[in-house]
Amino acid sequence: MLRLRPYKKEDAATILSWSKDERAYYKWCAGVIGKYPATEKEFEFVDSLMAFTAFDEDGTAGFFTFRNPGGDLDVLRIGFVVVDPARRGKGQGKEMLRLALKYAFEVYGAKKVTLGVFENNEAAYYCYKAVGFKDIVLDETETYTVMDEVWVCKEMEAENDT
Repeated sequence: MLRLRPYKKEDAATILSWSKDERAYYKWCAGVIGKYPATEKEFEFVDSLMAFTAFDEDGTAGFFTFRNPGGDLDVLRIGFVVVDPARRGKGQGKEMLRLALKYAFEVYGAKKVTLGVFENNEAAYYCYKAVGFKDIVLDETETYTVMDEVWVCKEMEAENDT
């Protein structure tokens, strides 16, 4: 069973080690942290966010952050979602995201959680859908130029039903 705890600086090496190739790295961070491969120093960027590590008796399983782009806690933005590749396909990403939503709604009191996912990251997209995120349409589609390609970002949100 996964649990969440605040991210610790000592987690950085493990989290960064999960990105075995450039494409996989950019799918979860869009290069915001730094060019591939990011360094632990560059990863210190997450210290300015509400960062969490998912773990169980076998060790670190995943990582994500929250930020509050509107300045309050009514709407939180989840980002930098990554799961240990050895644990993918076993439901642990969904479990981590369910815990993240529970934390956002019950601890922070958020009314809504948003995120962006690249169209070329179908596994993540369907994971988000499975835990309750729904597609939303924005006036402008966000795109990133990654590895000399244009990557389109889908916008999603989950609302607190209580």
